[in-house]
Amino acid sequence: MEPVSKYVKQFLKDRSINGKGAHESYKQAVDQIKSDPEIVQFVKDHQSQLASDAVLRSIPKLREYLIVRDDLKSDKQPFAPGYIPQLVVSDHMIETSYAPSPETIAKQKSEQLARRVTTISMPKDIRNASLQNFDQSDQQRYDAFGRVVLFTDDYVKRQQFEPGYYIYGPFGVGKTYLLGALANDLADHNVLTTLVHFPSFESEMKASISDNSYLEKIDAVKKSQILMLDDIGAGTLSSWVRDEVLGVILEYRMQQQLPMFFSSNLSMDQLETEWLAHNNRGDEEPLKAKRLMQRIRFLSREVEMAGKNRRPM
Repeated sequence: MEPVSKYVKQFLKDRSINGKGAHESYKQAVDQIKSDPEIVQFVKDHQSQLASDAVLRSIPKLREYLIVRDDLKSDKQPFAPGYIPQLVVSDHMIETSYAPSPETIAKQKSEQLARRVTTISMPKDIRNASLQNFDQSDQQRYDAFGRVVLFTDDYVKRQQFEPGYYIYGPFGVGKTYLLGALANDLADHNVLTTLVHFPSFESEMKASISDNSYLEKIDAVKKSQILMLDDIGAGTLSSWVRDEVLGVILEYRMQQQLPMFFSSNLSMDQLETEWLAHNNRGDEEPLKAKRLMQRIRFLSREVEMAGKNRRPM
């Protein structure tokens, strides 16, 4: 808390009791301190820990406490925004220390959670998704929600490989939101998650071929503690992305037994026959598709998520 101490010294410089009438001002300050209800209660609660003359010897610190506290109550600009003064016992004397306010603590927690979720080309509102706000009124969405909730409990308790889920269903039923909510729930349990919009990631990989930076990007994604690929199966897939990007990621995560989640408009069978088996040149490669699907099925379990389209028309 050294920076706060520096602010305090500067803040109190102009409030020192000096010059004409200093003795009277000091006496008034002491009287105010001795009669302040919060200070009186603090001394009473900690009497066994304090020296008999603790109050008199702690006058500068107690005065500091009153000044800063009263300025905050009066909505004056604080010298250290986000911190509040509190009385503590130190070496049988009374000290004023500074602690983060509830608002600051909440902000710090939010920032810490945000650092545990990496998003790539995902909508901004997904960062605020939460399981508590997930609409469970639709029975067709409830099964997927229930499985996702249980995943966090099982994964955190067992600390071992747990297959993720391949969530598929029509547009607008909340598949992406559910993945974002799960990522934030996992962050609450100190689990790191990478959430990737796969069609955008595919375009980024193609653009990175020229400088070979795609290798570094793939490496960062494939090693994530939990990896989620959103909207897989959308668009036309190139053989290079299928084999050198998706294939590399799936192979690594299967070998290392790292969970994966997927969202798609296609079922697993459809993903294999309608997307993975065809490339952008129109060639059919069913054996390669089957090999990739074996990895997807190992890393995740299929769950359908239906319901009405919740996207604004």
